Amino acid sequence: MDLDYSLPVKTSVTEFMNHPDYIEFRQALCPLVLYKSMVALTTPFNQKNMQFKLQKANERGTADHGWLKAIHSFSFASYYHPEKMNFGALRVLNDDIIAGGMGFGMHPHDNMEIITIPLEGALEHKDSIGNIGHIEAGDVQVMSAGTGIRHSEYNKNKDKFLKLFQIWIMPNVRNVPPRYDQISLNLEERHNKLQQIISPNKNEDGIWIHQNAWIHIAKFDANLQTQYTLKSKDNGIYLLNISGEIGVLDQLLESRDAIAITNKEEIEIKAITDAEFLIIEVPMI
Repeated sequence: MDLDYSLPVKTSVTEFMNHPDYIEFRQALCPLVLYKSMVALTTPFNQKNMQFKLQKANERGTADHGWLKAIHSFSFASYYHPEKMNFGALRVLNDDIIAGGMGFGMHPHDNMEIITIPLEGALEHKDSIGNIGHIEAGDVQVMSAGTGIRHSEYNKNKDKFLKLFQIWIMPNVRNVPPRYDQISLNLEERHNKLQQIISPNKNEDGIWIHQNAWIHIAKFDANLQTQYTLKSKDNGIYLLNISGEIGVLDQLLESRDAIAITNKEEIEIKAITDAEFLIIEVPMI
């Protein structure tokens, strides 16, 4: 199945939901995803001893739709890999480049925590509960889809590419009222230290979500090292190296390489060159 992303930004909800590719996607892939997301990718990890799995950048799924160049760490849309359905509650990690003025028309989501992190450019968001958001590098956006929400997202600039990460985390409570939030961060607070951008608690740094999960981002100078300790001992760590080179568990991670780790309460991270990386801690459901 090859999902058609060519729908224009102004596509109506009815047109989108009745589009043959969308119907095929919902019927063929979604039930498989929802079932396998509860059991898959925990299999390669031994829950009695520390285990890790390295994912090289070139092992990710790719999709080139002209205006959208997408790279998928986990099965998504037309990319399917039975061993890459999720890592615990982490369901989606997409690395997207969107052409100027282009984007996704109104489309629905439910029961998912959707986190968007722009790397370059600016994103404009509109949704069915009245929110209009504009985020750019240094900002973070969260949408708790809950009982259901429709939204559009597109590149605000017509003459520049938009680069972003979009992360989907399965919630620990279903059918909550949908909500939207965004925050602007001080980029200096990630220089040579871990900056928390997501947590499960309203009174912590960053934005809260409906899951016992944390996300940190950091930008380290060469030869600096740090430790990351789990916030919840039964969680796992998915670490994506954004740029540069880092060392984790005696493994070299180059740009866009990732490592998934279970049953390890603390890890040491060393920047071999100047590097930027993302740490996602999630329950191993």
